[in-house]
Amino acid sequence: MIETQQIIRTATPPPFLKWAGGKRWLVSRGFPAPPTFDRLVEPFVGSAAIFFSLLPERAILADVNQDLINLYRVIRDSPVELQAMLRRHHDEHSRDHYYAVRKQVIGDDLGRAARMLYLNRTCWNGLYRVNRLGEFNVPIGTKTTVLIEGEDFELYSKALSGAEIACQDFETTIDACGHGDFLFVDPPYTVKHNMNGFVKYNETIFSWDDQVRLAAALRRAGSRGAAVLVTNADHESLRELYRDDFTYTSVERQSILAGSAAHRGGTTEALFALNLTPIGSRA
Repeated sequence: MIETQQIIRTATPPPFLKWAGGKRWLVSRGFPAPPTFDRLVEPFVGSAAIFFSLLPERAILADVNQDLINLYRVIRDSPVELQAMLRRHHDEHSRDHYYAVRKQVIGDDLGRAARMLYLNRTCWNGLYRVNRLGEFNVPIGTKTTVLIEGEDFELYSKALSGAEIACQDFETTIDACGHGDFLFVDPPYTVKHNMNGFVKYNETIFSWDDQVRLAAALRRAGSRGAAVLVTNADHESLRELYRDDFTYTSVERQSILAGSAAHRGGTTEALFALNLTPIGSRA
């Protein structure tokens, strides 16, 4: 049983990935969570910022992105080997090395995981984007640090030791949830009448029909007793979709997707809560 009021923040490892739409900002602001819960469930794991802030003993971390799920499994099961391979990328990093690695098709899980983490840390803005053939196509960025000083991959492995890590559709994940589960749900931000910057997800488009399917699955999980927190676009179509049953709050944050800090303005995101105490009451 996780008691959220007794979490020791200084022991929390930061997420090892930078991810478009990641929720480090939400962790720093605070977010509603049940006072106690048995299992954290993230159907769209991304950088797992909420997982690493809570460090639950039990969790389901899921996504449809095969490379992402492979990376989580490898860092859980083979942290020393992954860190050693990433060290080699660190030593060889250059523009030529980046583009050579970007073109590679790697068959073994360890090599694929090291490739993904290397590209994530050295590509433009930590963006994950693929073309219609499923090929990663983000250009090189300005960062040259592949291994972060003091980073402990074995600490990540320990944190993930109690997690079930699954490559599957969000509905499969959510339909396995009920009483005692805390569902943190951070889908791509598709709205009803306009495709925006978050819709490109793996090789497929996260459609408005998927948003409707997601809301229905979350209501079913809520009826089974699961506590649910959803982040999504702060748009009327989403507010209407979650109007019944869910508590809504608009949260301001700084946009991080622009190429330079000077062009990053303020924006808002929506939080929708079900079977949770009112937003803002978290200590």
